[in-house]
Amino acid sequence: MTALSLGYSPCPNDTFIFCAMAQGRIPDAPPCREVLEDIETLNSLALERRLDLTKISFHALGHLRDHYVLLRAGGALGRGCGPLVVSREPCSPDRLKGRRIALPGRLTTAALLLRLFDPSLDQLVYLPFDEIMPACGRGDVDAGVIIHESRFTFGEYGLSKVIDLGAWWEEETGHPIPLGGILARRDLGGAMHARLDRSIKSSIEYAFTHPAEVRPYIRRHAQEMDESVMQQHIDLYVNQYSLQYGDDGEAAIRDLYDRAERADIIPSSPHDLFE
Repeated sequence: MTALSLGYSPCPNDTFIFCAMAQGRIPDAPPCREVLEDIETLNSLALERRLDLTKISFHALGHLRDHYVLLRAGGALGRGCGPLVVSREPCSPDRLKGRRIALPGRLTTAALLLRLFDPSLDQLVYLPFDEIMPACGRGDVDAGVIIHESRFTFGEYGLSKVIDLGAWWEEETGHPIPLGGILARRDLGGAMHARLDRSIKSSIEYAFTHPAEVRPYIRRHAQEMDESVMQQHIDLYVNQYSLQYGDDGEAAIRDLYDRAERADIIPSSPHDLFE
């Protein structure tokens, strides 16, 4: 069969998840062609329906349900792992109104959470995620929403935490925070969807049991990231929900979409997320 285009980011959690599958170490996995891009680029490629299978922001999926299904393995969902709002000067959350806030893309889950937290915030600037902390440090923006490994390193830029949007979500809903998931084209069919779910789950299990084998692949794509930060990144974003969402994970995802639809942030869809 023709190789499926498989999109994911070069971040350690994604390369950890997909290394074994991409390198042909999972016997039942369909052949795949890697497309490594930052999450906002992946969101855009999926909106153009240019990927067969891809990591996606849950926010972006809200605009893609007519053409893609959400797989049950490979996602980023958990507790204590949400986006942070940071600023150069100490600031309370109720003083963000009217301030310029940098976001890592229009369709990131970080942007969705900020809008759910306070719909009145409208001075938004969109930057690549790795440019947000420097922009905050220089004073180009008043605050920024940071993701990925930035939550471990923002102190090095002299920045202060304003609010943890993940913690806010957990307190507001009682659910773990849904950040990103794996989508597959609807027209691939249910049998292929099930095969992909099994393959991704097996790829994660392979990485957990063969860490020395997957580390060079992770290291190669992590650029200049410190080894300890790389491991923290994996530990935070790859967990039991990555193997399968389960009932509580699925409930969290559905609640996110219910709230986003009621706030008119995403359109409604007649299609179920998973079928």
